[in-house]
Amino acid sequence: MHTQFAHIEPFGCDKPQTRRGHERRLALLLSGSELFLKYGYDAVSLDDIVNHAGGSKASIYKYFGNKEGLFTAICDYRRDLFFKDICVPFDPEVSDLKSYLIDTLTNFYTHMIQPENIAFLRLIFERIQKDSQLAEYIHEKGPKHIQAAIANALERGAKNHKLKCDDPLASAQFYFGILRNLEWQILMGIKIQETDQETINYITYCVERFLDGHQKV
Repeated sequence: MHTQFAHIEPFGCDKPQTRRGHERRLALLLSGSELFLKYGYDAVSLDDIVNHAGGSKASIYKYFGNKEGLFTAICDYRRDLFFKDICVPFDPEVSDLKSYLIDTLTNFYTHMIQPENIAFLRLIFERIQKDSQLAEYIHEKGPKHIQAAIANALERGAKNHKLKCDDPLASAQFYFGILRNLEWQILMGIKIQETDQETINYITYCVERFLDGHQKV
């Protein structure tokens, strides 16, 4: 773990050792997520979360350290769910690179337009205005992580002599720019006029042009 993120995961927090412990921790995560989404971070107390989930505040201190630690754990939990079928390693024996890149952005878009995911992203943006270290942590574990996965796929494509890619990470960042306008529309609450099929057609077109720019000449 990077030292600048030390406060993100408080020292002394226990990991559940029993099934009951895992269930208790998950209940706190789910209750905290629900209440934060419904009322906002600042309006929710640890007592509110305990009353909703059951148990005692001792469990929060035991598993998360404090309210900030609980929120960070919720971010980790929701991130894992969000990226479960997005940030997957590229396997050329399973999928060609074009299909992999199209599927990644399509899955990203599908998750991104879910109302609960939109609400939580807005909640994160609200929180990181007050906590720069949390912002760095979220960026490290989210955008940078998935960019690295795409960079690795592009690097493998270059090693197989199927494309030219001198800077895979820069190309990965460029690739995710395909959805940037849609992201802003979603986060700003602007209604997307395009149908899902039109969006998929747009993604396909952009990925094809992206790969055209990486063809060997």
